[in-house]
Amino acid sequence: MTVALNHRITGEGPPLILLHGLFGSLDNLGGIARRLEDQWQIHALDERNHGSSPHADTMDYPAMAADVIAYMDAQALDKVSLLGHSMGGKVAMQVALQAPERVEKLIVADIAPVNYKPRHDAILEGLTSMDLTGVRSRQDADRLMADFVEEPGVRQFLLKNLERIPREDQQEGGPMFRWRLNLPVIDACYEHLARAPEGDGPFDGPVLFLKGADSAYIQEKHRDDIQRLFPQAQLRIIQGTGHWLHAEKADSFAALCRRFLSADE
Repeated sequence: MTVALNHRITGEGPPLILLHGLFGSLDNLGGIARRLEDQWQIHALDERNHGSSPHADTMDYPAMAADVIAYMDAQALDKVSLLGHSMGGKVAMQVALQAPERVEKLIVADIAPVNYKPRHDAILEGLTSMDLTGVRSRQDADRLMADFVEEPGVRQFLLKNLERIPREDQQEGGPMFRWRLNLPVIDACYEHLARAPEGDGPFDGPVLFLKGADSAYIQEKHRDDIQRLFPQAQLRIIQGTGHWLHAEKADSFAALCRRFLSADE
């Protein structure tokens, strides 16, 4: 069963769907949306169990791709280009493998179509173990999260998912904050999210992989898997950045996207 995804549409032109990474929301790719909306109609989506999209009990790539395809149907978008970062990149790849006739071009940011070892265990432990009844400010939450996540920037990214409960909905002695994320399902389904997209492919359309030079998410050993599923794939490396390449090097990232999306077949 698909989920009706929360979305934000800006700009005019050929449709481009943006898909965020794990623990993110449509705001995460806002800088890229603003840089491209002069030439494309941007559809930024909150994926299921994230942002303001509804919660669901399942979370795997075929289901998440089906959500995107259902969104396209609801918006009468016959064919789109897709740009996904990290988990969103896997969702974008899944859409291309699942419904290749619906995808014009594909941009995958700093992720490969492979199985990864779990690398978010500390984050999940920190989020799921936090007792929100004792949290009276974001600073309180940040202090609790620091026991699990050292990097202040990562903590601030995660804490964007913390929202204040409206006063009329608060119960005496109860929490003042809640998570927008569906943490129990994300935690239970994390093994699925670490896996490769499903499908034998290939998707024969144009594909651009963007890698942060300091990131280990895309490696030389992934070349064969990429070429098998996406024979037209090209790789561009952005220097001076890691996994958060779309935020840290937004101008370079957007310029590469613009060049790729504007190129004739």
